[in-house]
Amino acid sequence: MTNKIIKEALTFDDVSLIPRKSSVLPSEVRLKTQLTKNITLNIPFLSAAMDTVTESQMAIAIAKEGGIGIIHKNMSIEDQKKEIEKVKTYKVQKTINTNKDTKEQASKILLTKQHLKEPEIYKNAEHKEDFPNACKDLNNRLRVGAAVSIDIDTAERVEELVKAHVDLLVIDSAHGHSTRIIDLVRTIKNKYPNLDLIAGNIVTKEAALDLINAGADCLKVGIGPGSICTTRIVAGVGVPQITAICDVYEVCKNTNICIISDGGIRFSGDVVKAIAAGADSVMIGNLFAGTKESPSEEIIYNGKKFKSYVGMGSISAMKRGSKSRYFQLENSEPKKLVPEGIEGMVPYSGKLKDILTQLKGGLMSGMGYLGAITISDLKINSKFVKISHSSLKESRPHDVFDIP
Repeated sequence: MTNKIIKEALTFDDVSLIPRKSSVLPSEVRLKTQLTKNITLNIPFLSAAMDTVTESQMAIAIAKEGGIGIIHKNMSIEDQKKEIEKVKTYKVQKTINTNKDTKEQASKILLTKQHLKEPEIYKNAEHKEDFPNACKDLNNRLRVGAAVSIDIDTAERVEELVKAHVDLLVIDSAHGHSTRIIDLVRTIKNKYPNLDLIAGNIVTKEAALDLINAGADCLKVGIGPGSICTTRIVAGVGVPQITAICDVYEVCKNTNICIISDGGIRFSGDVVKAIAAGADSVMIGNLFAGTKESPSEEIIYNGKKFKSYVGMGSISAMKRGSKSRYFQLENSEPKKLVPEGIEGMVPYSGKLKDILTQLKGGLMSGMGYLGAITISDLKINSKFVKISHSSLKESRPHDVFDIP
């Protein structure tokens, strides 16, 4: 039995970062990071490919802030393609001084001075100065990704998404170290060599090596840390997130392959820890599901507003199309499905921009403590201490009454 227990593994609440001598102020840090060798994010955040988190409205909102959204696959090929097209055709316009010019005058200026077709600058458009960090492609379009998995229609789905100018695909699976996923990565990469692929989810060095060799441009790390994921309970499988990131980072650190930490983020401090462990960015579901921009329905419960948040491994999500993510495509009867997720609700939290402000602020503060002016500095120079249960209690507010 002793030989079966390989090592101790840790997650976010098991560790704390050691502060370093620093001349870096939080306001001076740079949050730009690589998603792949070809795609740069201006903030290290992705919205999860979940049907209660990311459709076009969420993808537009996070891209305007500098991140990227991944459109889920629980919809028809045509509908997923339309969601991509909504993002790619969304315009972030150059600034017009509306304090001086009326709508008619502004349009006239553009027509006479720039010889442009009259634009719809007041519909489906934003002023460029409001979103200076927007994540855009070389043609000035917002970037967006889409999820695919092992389905009968995967080849057709990929083809249509490429036609819609999707920036990247996420090969989405609960077990990315499956030969089927490895083969799918290789097949798509061979047909579309210039299309960036994110593959996952994984938690081991061996999985990282196999997916990199198959052609993955970025690896998504996390099996079981999500708030609505029950894989570790149902299947008994998973590795605590900090250890999983560290292990995959050991493989990726001397390559141009990037890492996404997917799942388990509850506080901005968890973002700092995930990146310090080796991630280049984090994917978030729970904290974004409650925002105005998420596609989930609003619920009034006990006089308070909530939004539904559904795990992609839940029965309802599997019925809508995520069975393949859990290798249960052959189960046509709902009663034969084995769920690895639950359904719940989260408090309504307002605009995504406000949530990102808090997450970015916490990350910037952490980088200041650690003397890290860039995301790369944070990854390379950080060290952890393992903490006790008593230390965790000490880390949280204690011995006071909350003021309602």
